[in-house]
Amino acid sequence: MAEMDLARLIEAFDRLATSGFTMGTDWEAVHNICQAHEGEQPFDWGHALCHRIEGDDWNADYWYRRAGKRRAASIAEDWSVMRAEISA
Repeated sequence: MAEMDLARLIEAFDRLATSGFTMGTDWEAVHNICQAHEGEQPFDWGHALCHRIEGDDWNADYWYRRAGKRRAASIAEDWSVMRAEISA
């Protein structure tokens, strides 16, 4: 996994966070990045968060399991925890 790809994921999620974690082009950009790296833990975690934002809890839970992660209390908290971990 390239550091550049993780940086792209962080930047895309930061834009999504700025827009209030709403569906739209920022969400699509994050989802596309995650899909391109299916099977890589941080991207699977991001995929989970994408589907949580979408409101597709079944699909989100599938990706959380694949990533070995659990939901945080809120989407914003989930991103905060995820960002801290993948930035380290």
